[in-house]
Amino acid sequence: MTLRSGRTVRDLRRENRTAVLQRLYFDGPLSRFSLGPATGLSSGSVSNVVSELMAEGLVEEAGSVDSVGGRPRTLLRVSPHSGHMIGIDVGETRVRVELFDLALTELARVEKPLATEGPRRVDRYDVDVVVRYLREGIAEVLERTGIPAQGLLGVGIGVPGIVAHSAAEGAIVHGQTIGWDAVPLERYLRESGLLPETVPYYVDNGAKTLGQAEMWFGAGRGAKSAAVVLFGSGVGACVVSADMGPGRAVEWGHLTVRVRGRRCRCGAQGCLEAYAGAEALLERWAEAGGRPPTGVDEETALTAMLAAAYPAEGPADETALEILEETAEYLGAGFSDLINLFQPERILVGGWAGLQLGRRFLDSVRAHATAYSLRYPAAHVSVDLGTLGPDAVTVGAAILPLADFFARGGRPVETEPKEPNPAWQTNLQDRAAQ
Repeated sequence: MTLRSGRTVRDLRRENRTAVLQRLYFDGPLSRFSLGPATGLSSGSVSNVVSELMAEGLVEEAGSVDSVGGRPRTLLRVSPHSGHMIGIDVGETRVRVELFDLALTELARVEKPLATEGPRRVDRYDVDVVVRYLREGIAEVLERTGIPAQGLLGVGIGVPGIVAHSAAEGAIVHGQTIGWDAVPLERYLRESGLLPETVPYYVDNGAKTLGQAEMWFGAGRGAKSAAVVLFGSGVGACVVSADMGPGRAVEWGHLTVRVRGRRCRCGAQGCLEAYAGAEALLERWAEAGGRPPTGVDEETALTAMLAAAYPAEGPADETALEILEETAEYLGAGFSDLINLFQPERILVGGWAGLQLGRRFLDSVRAHATAYSLRYPAAHVSVDLGTLGPDAVTVGAAILPLADFFARGGRPVETEPKEPNPAWQTNLQDRAAQ
């Protein structure tokens, strides 16, 4: 049956289920009485939807609350164990695979270090090796928890690079800085036969998944617009605003900050990433006469650089300190581009390198950003660290199947989705901003 609006009765039921799940997820536990005004649904519709969701195990009772002049009202919440998702971060130093329940509680984790030896870091990103790590990691977290593969809502994957979608190939990754040229990542995973066809894969840029996590559950909550920047070996960003909906990954690390400057791993000269990424920082320290530790991963080497520049006692390594102070100015200039172009309410810094660096010189970065920006937007932006820690990319990746699941009203996948549902993501962002 089609209604005057063009929607079918089935559409209306799905929207009602989504509205109830959404309110319970973000604002719960709530009573049936409170769900009416919260969702705009009639008491009869709320009762019918709640009965359906409870019968399916998606919603459960969570205690009671006293009411004025009547019986206590039963509180309801989304059942954390009614669904599971996998979030994956294909990062600079490791592949991290995490299994979550519906409340985004981590149930299992596997980390696969990427090799550090070789003349160029793109050696770490051999496609066959990364795909093998993904398959092994997915299989291992399922085995540890005993959760059947067919019970997954989906697998979300954050990757470095631009993600396109093809009806035939699924998600295709264009990762110029890591040597990935149109890699059909989703097809490779499908061909492994590891998961049933009914379990969807969602692949997106890692900076975007970081941004989604911070905006919905971290330091971005309450903001209508923000730029969430990801610092690791490289540099990326996600910009969220009213006209960009749930967020858009931008190749911020490849804005030119110095004409005819250092060669970036993308092949161009003078990119911000060639000065501010962890890999570039360590290279610049060595070029200036410093002695970065050898035979260790970048995270350990960057920790050593910070310790040398800001020692607990004794003299500082002046070379390391000078490189870091210069980097703070480059970052400030890069932040000013985000401020002048997008005028966000907040700039949030995340990623393993960003969290390490930010704790040391974020005040200096703020000062440089203000100096390089137009006065009005600079006066209306705050610059802070993200609050979800180094796991934010995997949390954001797990949100992708969760969001699509709620968009379907908590129904299983009937046809394999081609892309994450942007309408639901926008709706979810609106709720997080309230």
